[in-house]
Amino acid sequence: MSEKLSRESNPEKERAVENTGPFAALGIRNFRFLLTGTVLANAGMWIQQITLNWLVYDLTGSGTVLGSLNMVRSVSSVGMIPVAGVLIDRVSRRRIMLLTNGWLFLITLLLGLILIFGEAHIAYLFVFAFLGGLGAVIDQNLRQVVIFDLVPRAATPNAVAIIQTGWSLMRSFGPAIGGFLILWFGAGGNFLVQAGAYALITVTIAQIQFPARKSDAVRSSPLQNIREGIRYVAKERVTRTFMLMGFILPLFIIPIYTILPPIYAAEVFHGGPEVLGFLLSSVGVGGIAGGVVVASLGRFERRGLVQIAALFLTGLTLIGFAYSTNLPVALMFLALSGFFEMVFLTTNQTLLQLSIPDNLRGRVTAVVNLNAALSPLGGLMAGVGSDLLGGPKIVTIVLASIAAAIAVGVFLGSSTIRNYRLSHAIAPGGGKPANPGS
Repeated sequence: MSEKLSRESNPEKERAVENTGPFAALGIRNFRFLLTGTVLANAGMWIQQITLNWLVYDLTGSGTVLGSLNMVRSVSSVGMIPVAGVLIDRVSRRRIMLLTNGWLFLITLLLGLILIFGEAHIAYLFVFAFLGGLGAVIDQNLRQVVIFDLVPRAATPNAVAIIQTGWSLMRSFGPAIGGFLILWFGAGGNFLVQAGAYALITVTIAQIQFPARKSDAVRSSPLQNIREGIRYVAKERVTRTFMLMGFILPLFIIPIYTILPPIYAAEVFHGGPEVLGFLLSSVGVGGIAGGVVVASLGRFERRGLVQIAALFLTGLTLIGFAYSTNLPVALMFLALSGFFEMVFLTTNQTLLQLSIPDNLRGRVTAVVNLNAALSPLGGLMAGVGSDLLGGPKIVTIVLASIAAAIAVGVFLGSSTIRNYRLSHAIAPGGGKPANPGS
């Protein structure tokens, strides 16, 4: 980006820093386009997820196969994460974003056409899950990093909360839309809708003015770049601690939201795709409220304590969901769990990203996001547990109870998280507090 463009964008950034309202970051033009493209990407992701999960369970009736599909996608993502981090720090971020979006558009369009004009086969779904995981992990890592390119440091907590609110908005409406699209147009039509979303995302990418960036990553080998990211996480206690907290969601919480809902819809509430859509949408509704609350926190300092409390309450409300015997009560508990999960996720991601220096952000973010390696294990535990324990309820209670117990353990045993303040994260120097254990 030229110096002229940089100067023109500064007043927007200054206003965003001064404004502490819940939508302060929306005053930055580049961030608005990033948000629009991210919301569209999330819409496609949730429509895709409900379609794939429903197709697999409809074809096989097996929670184990359902967990295996998600494991295949996660394995491809985990394998690509180190490469994604190096690419993000070495190559033009606009170019990577455009190429990744084009890849996702192509494979989604092809699967949609296969399902419309051919025959649904489980092998096609596994291949798509693998190929989609390769592209999605680059896109997700890149969108996390680009926020910190486009938004001033003091406004990033607000920007991350807005992005996560948009994610929850699509988690709310995307599954419902996906469920009804299955009824109206079939699975193939759903994938064509997703392909259309990727075409629109290209327009938003073209509108973003990416800042000029001089990376030191190109001076060393890609393998050395990966080692640099790993060394930073191993050395910095604050980054490492928040990264470990981030492991809890993919291992114990997210499988309840991604693997078990089709089983709840069919076996507990005796419904079809529309009930599945309602279950997933209720989580998103709660997440929207949680994102707005975090965006409204402004300069509230005790973010570490907020993170712990939110994790504990996420586990507690999911236990309430598992014990629910009718759909309205279950939806209420799921909405509450989505609220607290979003508070935890947004706070964790914000503090974690603010602890990473800009010149290492892509590489360290990739190392941090290796927590996706736990998703296959969590998904498999949820799917197999449902099959072995006679349904999804007991495995939900076990996973949610573990998450709540971890929150209690962290509160009692980790002063680094319990006493962490927002001012520690905003301060120059990677967000390292002068005395994090005090």
